[in-house]
Amino acid sequence: MNGRADFREPNAEVTRPIPHIGADYVPTEEERRVFAECNDESFWFRSVPLAATSMLITQGLISKGILSSHPKYGSIPKLIFACIMGYFAGKLSYVKTCQEKFKNLENSPLGEALRSGQARRSSPGYYSQKPKYDSNVSGHSSFVTPPEAESMEKERLPHYEPIPFSSSMNESTPSGISDHIAQVKVNKYGDAWDE
Repeated sequence: MNGRADFREPNAEVTRPIPHIGADYVPTEEERRVFAECNDESFWFRSVPLAATSMLITQGLISKGILSSHPKYGSIPKLIFACIMGYFAGKLSYVKTCQEKFKNLENSPLGEALRSGQARRSSPGYYSQKPKYDSNVSGHSSFVTPPEAESMEKERLPHYEPIPFSSSMNESTPSGISDHIAQVKVNKYGDAWDE
């Protein structure tokens, strides 16, 4: 024994740094091939069938009178809209499949980033960690916060008392707020006092 205690867990994985994938990232040849494959498959197997199906359904609804056609252009605007929505729905529906293809690439920085992102999200306590940035825009954090942080946040925010409801006043006048105008009396010497 060398005098140092080893506190690492026996089966703990060593986390590798996540590769930097930014706007300046240049994909490898294999990644370009997968991009092209994903683009072709999402177009032919998802976008075209969904666009055609949505156009057929829209035309059927127009012919049955459920949807009205445009007085000047007929059913064309609604069919174009249905085609565009079907196209994008097909592209979006293929995202998970394409991500899986990138995760299966062995020597791919993009695949490594996707795999490490999935491993981080599935680890316990991922969503309960405090964010690295402080967002005071909404006053509430999307992450679970410890009780000490909640009490500090309550101290920081101003405390307002609820205004009671009064049915004797009309709705345009805020209830619970009284405008007290003091009656000022002036005596013959010019001295003023309020009642």
